Amino acid sequence: MTEKSGADILIETLLEQGVDTIFGYPGGAVLPIYDAIFQHSKIKHVLVRHEAGAAHAAEGYARSTGKPGVVLVTSGPGATNAVTGIADAFLDSIPLIVLTGQVATNLIGSDAFQEADTVGITRHCSKHNYLVKDPAQLANVVREAFAIATTGRPGPVVIDIPKNVQVATADASRLKSTASPRYVPAGEADFAVINQAVELIANAKAPILYTGGGIINSGPEASALLRELAELTGAPVTSTLMGLGAYPATGSAWLGMLGMHGTYEANMAMNQCDVMVCLGARFDDRVTGRLDAFSPDSIKIHVDIDRSSINKTVHVDLPVVADVGTALKQMINVWKGRKYQAQDLSEWWLRISDWRGVECLNYPSSEAEIMPQYAIERLYQLTKDRNPIITTEVGQHQMWAAQHFHFDDPNKWLTSGGLGTMGYGMPAAIGAQMGNPDALVIDIAGEASIQMNIQEMGTATQYRLPIKIFILNNEWMGMVRQWQELTYEGRYSSSYSDSLPDFVKLAESYGWKGIRCNDPAKLDDAIAEMIAYDGPVMFDCRVTKDANCFPMIPSGAAHTEMILHSDEVSGTMDDEAKALV
Repeated sequence: MTEKSGADILIETLLEQGVDTIFGYPGGAVLPIYDAIFQHSKIKHVLVRHEAGAAHAAEGYARSTGKPGVVLVTSGPGATNAVTGIADAFLDSIPLIVLTGQVATNLIGSDAFQEADTVGITRHCSKHNYLVKDPAQLANVVREAFAIATTGRPGPVVIDIPKNVQVATADASRLKSTASPRYVPAGEADFAVINQAVELIANAKAPILYTGGGIINSGPEASALLRELAELTGAPVTSTLMGLGAYPATGSAWLGMLGMHGTYEANMAMNQCDVMVCLGARFDDRVTGRLDAFSPDSIKIHVDIDRSSINKTVHVDLPVVADVGTALKQMINVWKGRKYQAQDLSEWWLRISDWRGVECLNYPSSEAEIMPQYAIERLYQLTKDRNPIITTEVGQHQMWAAQHFHFDDPNKWLTSGGLGTMGYGMPAAIGAQMGNPDALVIDIAGEASIQMNIQEMGTATQYRLPIKIFILNNEWMGMVRQWQELTYEGRYSSSYSDSLPDFVKLAESYGWKGIRCNDPAKLDDAIAEMIAYDGPVMFDCRVTKDANCFPMIPSGAAHTEMILHSDEVSGTMDDEAKALV
């Protein structure tokens, strides 16, 4: 017999699964695992400064590389600190393997030091979780966890490992996988349903392709297939926040993002279409607006690998349960096989052209102050040739980035969608840079959100990661202030950022380069200086303090009831809509 400890079995199984990077923070309940890592040079461990940073960094790694991110944290507060990142990955369908330490099996339930019910706590924010009580089970649990996390609708899987299980040994010769798969997600769609879907699209007079993060999760081929389907059908394409980059923003069929801060043309086209093809999206409330007014006259086709997402919020006429990439390939094969020809959609595109004429993303110009939208536009123009990976924090800057930075490729836009997690962007940038060492990685941030995980600057310094943090500093929690202005009559309760740090000096204290700019005429040169620097940079971009993010659908309003510009705010929201905010 060849006996191996649970910790060694764990590390060797991770290597078997192709893991090369782990994001974590040590503690007493995982020291056996850390000792095993010390003796296995093939796995790089990235020491973060907070367990939330570990989870978000693993998300950034996963979303930018297409490989699952791996997290290692200790029991109790280590696990609970990681929960926000686990929940974030769950809502945004990001594959994570989260390894948590646990007190010894004989102490579970005794309120032992640093004990927490990790399985219970993560039950509703993970795709699956395990409590492993026998080292002989560990290898197969890890293998199954990777299969669950990366197939079907991706998501985080938690493996809780008591300390004595890490130390105990098992016969290594008996650890080969013998069990048949217990998790078998959907693959191909029913052929008859695909035929019906293609026929509906082919006969549509005003179709639209409504795309989401599921296309990006399905892999690069799915994005290529989406582009082919759009070309074959002539249909316009819009996207959720999470789907940006699946279809190129420079493509002729692109309408822009839809939803609460989406474009006028995208939301109007969704409302007026006759056939809506939802591909890898889930009819989130930020997209639909008021449900009874959401695209009321369209035939709705919904392609989703997650059966539970079908008819969850919006009733659809034709559900297609399948991997969206596989379904796209099936649709294209049927279209070509039956020699369908696209309808004459010139009248539909003429209507879309009228909506585009509204120029909903216009904003006031200024020679005295930097407008935040202008800052994003200049950042895009000066970096687009590098095809950067963009992460964001959460707030106004996130929406301005989605509106004014343009993505032609998948896996270049990393943001927190479903959970809206402030503090996501910097650790996600760290994870993306670890997975893509030669890429230009920029976190577009706000001065409030960046402080949520600002300690991760030390991680970037330690691992010599040349990430760039581009802060739109308006001295407010901007989105909170915007809602308070529009719905609470300007009662700015706790939304002003008092006692801000000097971001330039803070950057220098961590060994970073700090840059500050408040002059539109000097902005390009300052951005060029940031890009040229071969280490991490914190850019304090002082923007006008009172800019609001438009277009905007007020909460409780229909997706056609958009506020386009600030001069339309007065009287727009009735009391019922305000109450829903």
